[in-house]
Parts: sequence; structure tokens; C-alpha cells
Amino acid sequence: MKDSHAHTTGVFCAIASAVLMGTIGVFSKVMGLSAESISFLRLFLGSCFMFLFILYKGKTSLLLARPQFSVCINGAFLAGFIVFYVQAMNYTTMANAIMLVYFAPLTASIYAHFFMAEKLHPRALLLIILAVVGFAMMLEFKLNLQSDLQKTVGLGYALIAMFCYSGFILVNRTITSHIYASTFYQLLIGGLLMAPFFIYNYQPLSLQQGILALGVGLFPGFLAILFAVMALRELPAATFGTLAYFEPLAVVVFGWFFFQESLSSLQLAGCAVILFSGSVKAITDRPV
Repeated sequence: MKDSHAHTTGVFCAIASAVLMGTIGVFSKVMGLSAESISFLRLFLGSCFMFLFILYKGKTSLLLARPQFSVCINGAFLAGFIVFYVQAMNYTTMANAIMLVYFAPLTASIYAHFFMAEKLHPRALLLIILAVVGFAMMLEFKLNLQSDLQKTVGLGYALIAMFCYSGFILVNRTITSHIYASTFYQLLIGGLLMAPFFIYNYQPLSLQQGILALGVGLFPGFLAILFAVMALRELPAATFGTLAYFEPLAVVVFGWFFFQESLSSLQLAGCAVILFSGSVKAITDRPV
């Protein structure tokens, strides 16, 4: 019963994390700041919210211990994922960058199969691939693979971002320190690494932007990363990886709801494929 409850909690946290991470696009579009500034606010303010949460829980003693080296590494992975993802989109098309980056869940699942004793059964592999196909359908298969130096550099940045995202998933599977402390230090270290980019691109915030900045730190920062860390304590990489595709699904839905962006039949079908893959993976992995 305990394992079943833990699995259900993990599934809920993974989906919640994916949806909350998807809100970053809404905040970014409304605020009109540089990607580096948004990323810094997301991680650093997220760490501030995490600290307040730890304070509320009366768990400040958790922060007295030196963070694990793996926690520090994951803070760097968070910052690296964001920086190289942004750089990739500066050099190649957004579709190219996103498609390559979102091979990270599949990459993490394959690595976990060979090196972390998390066996990837054929059904699980099929469901992850199906989620990737659904994601490609949402992009309407509009990839520009035309070869030139600039696009090659962009794909290189996207590849590094993909490995950072994979690393974030895999390292969180190995961290043993308390979830609260782990999340706080990952956010803080990621935020501090993004600080130079924020300072370099600094622009004063209006009152509205300041209020929205708090939302960036709260939703795609504090809550999204906390839920992701919680999910990765309970779910194998393959299950988390499949459910991670709820993030681009959420992005498309947010675009339709907030910005009246229309959805084609192919995109709607892609949404359905991702929902199907994630649901089947969550149900079939549930301990009896």
C-alpha cells in the first residue's frame, strides 16, 4: 500500500511539475524580459520561496549541513540547461532546439537502464517513443535540418542543453539528502550561476513586471522544481521521462487559452498521444 501511495504521489508531482514548468512561456511573453533575466528570477526567487517554505515548516536545521556534491552539480545542470537552450534558439530554429532538447527524457531512461538498474522494458520504451512522436506532431514536424555553420552551432548548444536536462533527471535519482534542502540548493546554485547574465542584461522592472517576477519564482521556479525533485524520489527515470512530455502539452494549451493561438488537427492529435502515453505509463507502473 505504501509503495502504491508513493507511486501515485510521484505521478501527481511529475505532472504538476511539467504543467508548472510550462507556465514559464506565459510569464516570459507577458513580461517581455530577456530569457537570461527570466531564468535568473525563476531560479533565484525560487530559492527564496523555498527558503521561506523551509522556514514555515520549521526545518531550517536542514540547511546547516553542507550540500551534497551531487546537489551542487544539479544546480549547475539547471543553469546550464537554461543557458544553452537559450543559446540554441539564437542560432537555430526554435523547433530544432526544442525537439533535440526533449530527447532528454528518453536519453535519461536509456542511461538509467544500463547504469542505474532501472530496467527499461519494451512497453516502457514504446510509450516514451510514442510521447516523442506526439511531441513531434505538436510541432507539426516542422524541422529545418538545412546544414550550415550557424545551425550546426545551434544544434550543438541544444545537444548540451539536452544532456544538462538528462543530468538533472538522473542525478536527482541518486541524491539522498532531504528533499527540501536539495531543492533549495539546486535553485540557489542555479540562480547564482545565472546572476552574471542577469546583471549583464539588467533592465529596471516596472511594478507589473515586479509582481509577475514573484510569479516566475513561485510557479515555474519553487513549485515546479520542488515537485520535480519529489517525483524523482518516487519514480524511475522512464516514468518521469514519459510524464515530462506534459510540459510541451501544457505550453500549447496555455498558448491557446491565454493568447488565442489556434491548434491544428495534427497538434490536437499530438496532445492526445502524449496524454495517452503518460496515462498508460502511470497506470501500468502502479504497484499492486
